[in-house]
Amino acid sequence: MSVEIKQHQPGKDLKDFIRVAFEVYRDDPAWVPPLNMEITDRLTPEKNPFFEHAEVALFTAWKDGNPVGRISAQIDHEHLRIHEDNVGFFGFFDTIDDQEVASALVAAAEKWLAARGITVMRGPLSLSINEETGMLVEGFESPPTIMSPHHRWYQGALAEGAGLQKVKDCYGWSYDVVPAPPRVQKAWDTINSLPEVRFRSVRPRMLKKEVHDILDVFNDAWQHNWGFVPATDAEAKKMAADLQLILDKELSFFAEIDGQPVAICVCLPNLNEAIFDLNGKLSPVNIAKLLWRLKIRRPKSARLMLLGIRTEFRGKKRYAPLALAVIGELVRRGLKQGYEWAELGWTLEDNRLINTAIQSMGAKIYKRYRLFEKPIGA
Repeated sequence: MSVEIKQHQPGKDLKDFIRVAFEVYRDDPAWVPPLNMEITDRLTPEKNPFFEHAEVALFTAWKDGNPVGRISAQIDHEHLRIHEDNVGFFGFFDTIDDQEVASALVAAAEKWLAARGITVMRGPLSLSINEETGMLVEGFESPPTIMSPHHRWYQGALAEGAGLQKVKDCYGWSYDVVPAPPRVQKAWDTINSLPEVRFRSVRPRMLKKEVHDILDVFNDAWQHNWGFVPATDAEAKKMAADLQLILDKELSFFAEIDGQPVAICVCLPNLNEAIFDLNGKLSPVNIAKLLWRLKIRRPKSARLMLLGIRTEFRGKKRYAPLALAVIGELVRRGLKQGYEWAELGWTLEDNRLINTAIQSMGAKIYKRYRLFEKPIGA
């Protein structure tokens, strides 16, 4: 049968849009069903401040009365303001292994973006570059960590068959938490010998202020990175609320110089380790399971989400070891808290400086996430 495309309004008829993932990944042993509540909140304008500067459309594909795929299309006006490139985005691109379905969904997103004057489509971003970024094209056998994308092995080929072409790859690094190598330890020792420098844990009781300071450093550190869009104040408040449940203050910290934050590290316990069998539902029993797994048993894996150093301190010889020292501090804290491994990333494939530093620690690339582009109308 031919493919039928249905459009869904964000915050309204989300049931079928969420249901598609359960159809596409039902026999994938590596897939971790995200919490339905989290996806619903992310796609509801009143609950996600991304919508304050973005327009979003949602589409599902149907064959013989069954949901067989989905895609989002979005225009981020903050991205357009900063980059002035007339790029729109797609995300939540999940389908069965069927080129007709994938092409129909890409065409629907393209048509919606074209009607609003967009000339290039890029993705997947679900929904922004500060959320799930890229399509998994290597590393299908291992489960995704918190806020990392997961796809079927065939999805990349279907994307190419729909006219999308690679624009950039991102790396996911697997790191076994072991004592830091000598080079990193030396950097840590050097930085800790400076009287004006100290590492300080994030304070959960002051999380709103702490998140503001984290994003202030992060936005400064990442301002020149490809495709970067800084978080707004409203998004910072949302981030603080989201972190309340899962934050491990020992894994998230500042490096301060004379009391001022100059570097940040945010590494989160891997929530997916605690929700893998909840089937996306938070029933009373599942809430009890989740709290026990997070607070009592505690995850043994984590994901490094944010790491950055203010631009003005990168060129100062006195603080040259700071980047490695931050990594060394994270390793020390991870060992103390009993973590066994972490995903570091993502990192851009052409960011040689940071990739070399991560590799020197013994981390290995275990996943590759791909971003695609397509000129609209081509």
